[in-house]
Amino acid sequence: MQNLQQNQCAATPRQTHSPRWRAGMGLLLLLFCLTASAQFSKPRRPYVEWLVTADHADRNYRTGEQATLTVEALKGGAPLNGVTLYYRAGDDMLLPAEEDSVRFAGGKAVIPMGTRAQPGFRACSLRFSVGGRQYKDLVKVGFSPEQIRPFTTMPADFDKFWQEALKEAAATDLKPEITPLPERSTDKVEVSLVKLTVGPGGRNMYGYLTRPRDGQKHPVLFCPPGAGASKIGQTNYYSERGYIYLNICIHSGCNPELGDSLYAKARRVADGYERSGIADKDSFYYRSVYAGCARCVDFLCSLPDWDGRNVGVTGGSQGGALTIVTAALSPRVTFCAPFYPALCDLTAFSRGRAGGWPFYWRKGNETPGAEQTLQYYDVVNFARRLKCPVFFSFGYNDDTCPPTTTYGTYNEIKAPKRLAVTPSSGHWRFAETNEEAMEWMKSLLKP
Repeated sequence: MQNLQQNQCAATPRQTHSPRWRAGMGLLLLLFCLTASAQFSKPRRPYVEWLVTADHADRNYRTGEQATLTVEALKGGAPLNGVTLYYRAGDDMLLPAEEDSVRFAGGKAVIPMGTRAQPGFRACSLRFSVGGRQYKDLVKVGFSPEQIRPFTTMPADFDKFWQEALKEAAATDLKPEITPLPERSTDKVEVSLVKLTVGPGGRNMYGYLTRPRDGQKHPVLFCPPGAGASKIGQTNYYSERGYIYLNICIHSGCNPELGDSLYAKARRVADGYERSGIADKDSFYYRSVYAGCARCVDFLCSLPDWDGRNVGVTGGSQGGALTIVTAALSPRVTFCAPFYPALCDLTAFSRGRAGGWPFYWRKGNETPGAEQTLQYYDVVNFARRLKCPVFFSFGYNDDTCPPTTTYGTYNEIKAPKRLAVTPSSGHWRFAETNEEAMEWMKSLLKP
């Protein structure tokens, strides 16, 4: 065995290479890696690019005017030709089932959008395929949108109803439990978990409170959440800019610091919440939510580092709706910035026009009594009660909170208001719009 091992060693002598050889091999390896990197590098722009424009740059028309869209498409930088573009054009959220089509020629395809005799929006859903891959888009245009009027009516006892709801909520001590979260805090921002008892029966809301660590007094900013019951996140964005900031979950018992399995059990209280108790205005789920948001403002104004003057509310989607509601219910609020608010013009689908999320009557009849109940909860009526300055923003291409409803709600506001429309956005916003809102809020702060 020893001889065999010796023979094997003799047959495979130790390899020795000169520095020049090793340098040469290193260069070859580098060239191979560079070649492979170039071969499989990530493209810096898509192979198929397209742009949709309207013949009115702002996408606004007068009623009776015909609107036209032009779709421009390139494949690898060359104009697209002969490809069929399929589209459906109709009123906002009420598109026909049947498709029309047109072919790209010289990289362009033209779509007739039609018109409206009454103020509102029309939409166009389009699609085309190149190389087996499908490309889709949604574009909406407005017709005299500044004249859209909601179907929502104001109940005679609207103010009385909400005064009683607020009084009932205020009768319960907030019992704030503030738990510092040092692992989430920084040298500039202190982060805490907050539990507030916002109504009878132990009804509570959890949230994240962030505060500047500078020993100074600051404005407070409340941020209600979007729809659903997912765990809320924590951000230092606003506190780094000088605000005491609270964002919350509206569902009782939903502590975002719970583990995933425990949170999954806690969130069951929110199942179907947008229709829970809808038959009666006193039992509807949102009653305690709306009043609870006002109580969150009371909590913020109880903090020793509040500056005693400035109170803001901001949020998007359901959070945009609750922003308007909170500002209308709480006289402490000095400014609000809702983005694409939900819960607007809630009976509109029953009247043959786009209604806001959660789309009551879109798929059929609702629970008897729902129409009467929703007049007390429709954001349109709270918008009519606003007194503080408002920064109002949304996009046209939104199929969650359609512009027919958001624009109509904006039109009802009599308080000082600023409209920031970005027609090309959908149920989201640009960073530039966030910054615009921040600058607007800053301009309103009282020293």
